[in-house]
Amino acid sequence: MASPTIVAAGVGKRFLLHHKRATSLKERLLLHRQSSSEAFWALRDVDLQIGAGQTVGLIGPNGSGKSTLLKVLSGILAPTTGTVSVRGRIASLLELGAGFNGELTGRENIYLNAAILGLSRRETERYFDEIVAFAELEPFIDNQVKHYSSGQYVRLGFAVAVHVSPDILLVDEVLAVGDESFQRKCLNKIGEFQQRGCTILFVTHALDLIPRICSRGVVLDHGRVLHDGDPVEAAERLRSLLGTGADQSGGGAGPAAERPRVTAVRLFDPASGAEKGHFRGGEAMAVEFDVASPAGSAPVAVRLAVTGPADVPMWVMDSDPLHPGPDGLATVRFTVKELPQLKGIYAFAVAVRDPASNVTYDARRFSEAFLAVGDTGTGVLEVVWTTEQVENQVER
Repeated sequence: MASPTIVAAGVGKRFLLHHKRATSLKERLLLHRQSSSEAFWALRDVDLQIGAGQTVGLIGPNGSGKSTLLKVLSGILAPTTGTVSVRGRIASLLELGAGFNGELTGRENIYLNAAILGLSRRETERYFDEIVAFAELEPFIDNQVKHYSSGQYVRLGFAVAVHVSPDILLVDEVLAVGDESFQRKCLNKIGEFQQRGCTILFVTHALDLIPRICSRGVVLDHGRVLHDGDPVEAAERLRSLLGTGADQSGGGAGPAAERPRVTAVRLFDPASGAEKGHFRGGEAMAVEFDVASPAGSAPVAVRLAVTGPADVPMWVMDSDPLHPGPDGLATVRFTVKELPQLKGIYAFAVAVRDPASNVTYDARRFSEAFLAVGDTGTGVLEVVWTTEQVENQVER
């Protein structure tokens, strides 16, 4: 590996989770004597060495510590334990537009944000037209930023940040902003940084990007590094962790006939209990899984994961431990209180696991378009679940 530009040794980050908030002096004095908070370790014993010119993909489930690690590496947060050393000029695309002032115009905010990122006024003037063109905000550049849409706001922040000419670029899920054309422009800009030998640490939920643009993949879970190496293996490791990989029904312990397995799937309206195959955005939706276990089996847990375009995990739900009945059957219900108003094709995966060891007994990915959100022609978004496709893939 080339000489490291980033070295993290034994890094840990602890936060305090407060359960009560004092609203009076009396309560404040009382809570001072009583413990009203607990320690939460967002990172534990993280060791990383990132060489000059490497592009490293940092992935993991929500809450795994990815964004916290980037903030520690960039100096925004100080580690609770361990040390971090960085060699080179950093540009952090973590919270784009964090230094913007809503009362100022886009033009004024470019100069303000560029100064925060370390550019001189002369450098900002040299890059100004490129920044505005990149953000595609020429007609709005003299409007107050408070009138910008969220997409315009983030595009302007990205455009300023990528003109800093850094040695090290820290990117946190900002490539999800804008339309497909703007995302392609962002990726092309990342490619330019790679050609110049810039070191890039890249956080994303779009797993298809990891093998495409990264030379190395790091998987985090509960603040610890699970994998550090080949980016293709990293993406598959996370899919396995989420239960969204290809059919893994042979991956559990023991012969297939002796392992807990999914035997049926039902989709219905949680209010009426009526099975249905069509849901509108904003409606509630429930899905039930029947799990069959050998007689005398220990409790099992079920994880449901829904992935969207580009294999981005949309949400993950875990059941409490299920205790099979005398017949070895157990049923788990997952309820989505309000379906998102999103367009696209979605897939889901279900995994049956040992709740103690997380060993997977049965895992299935329903990759056909079982869940599709689109325009019905009347402007109303509708969710379509092809129940037959799901049932045909479940072994009975």
